[in-house]
Amino acid sequence: MVRAMNANSVSEPPEDRPEEEPGRTHFGYREVGESEKPSLVRGVFQSVASRYDLMNDLMSGGIHRLWKTAMVDWLNPRPGIRLLDTAGGTGDIAFRVLERLEKQASEGQGEGEGQVVVCDLTADMLAVGRDRAIDRGLLRGLSWVCGDAEHLPLPDRSVTAYTIAFGLRNVTHIDRALAEARRVLKPGGRFLCLEFSRVVLPVFAELYDQYSFKVLPAMGAAVAGDRESYLYLAESIRRFPPQEELAEMMAAAGLSQVRYRNLSGGIAALHSGWRI
Repeated sequence: MVRAMNANSVSEPPEDRPEEEPGRTHFGYREVGESEKPSLVRGVFQSVASRYDLMNDLMSGGIHRLWKTAMVDWLNPRPGIRLLDTAGGTGDIAFRVLERLEKQASEGQGEGEGQVVVCDLTADMLAVGRDRAIDRGLLRGLSWVCGDAEHLPLPDRSVTAYTIAFGLRNVTHIDRALAEARRVLKPGGRFLCLEFSRVVLPVFAELYDQYSFKVLPAMGAAVAGDRESYLYLAESIRRFPPQEELAEMMAAAGLSQVRYRNLSGGIAALHSGWRI
């Protein structure tokens, strides 16, 4: 089901997302200085870069692969697309888009041409992505850049689409990242965000909380030898704005026709908007 943003609704921050002091922000449930968070996030992803697919498998039961396909389905990339995939270091979204374009070309639906720029804060994640691209033979139409979602290294109005999958909750200022997304989009450009969100089924929500805070960190310790990174990731999900609040933030950043759809009962959600 696709839900439009309700312009008359006002989301209340849940009890586990208290107001932050000026100059302070959250890193999971810890309060840290705003200048500290990027390096802390970079440290988490340096730690998990070589096991990123395993991390997502543990966090989603393997369903993240279906969610990413659903994201590309909703994007519906066409020949000529110029996509910025932010926080996309390992290339999952970029590869799906380029392979979709190649499939269209093989079916006579265009030349298969498109450009994807993958931007990520963590060089280790980009290195994993470049290696995977070489292994897949994806050498054309793909570039990699190390950069911050709040300060994108791209000019104004330079891309026709912007995607961010499982990355928005890790930025220090979500509003600034959304404003940057709008800045780099051309008029008529599409914004899509895939992120872990709020489970909408009460009984399932309690079970998922137990899994996230007890089972997941223990599995991270046993399988990856890294309990703390997995605990941070679980905490970061709970600190992220719920579906309706994120939709309001997108509209406040100047994106139009904001919609969202829940995936797997709200474990994840896809948010869509346009620069008009």
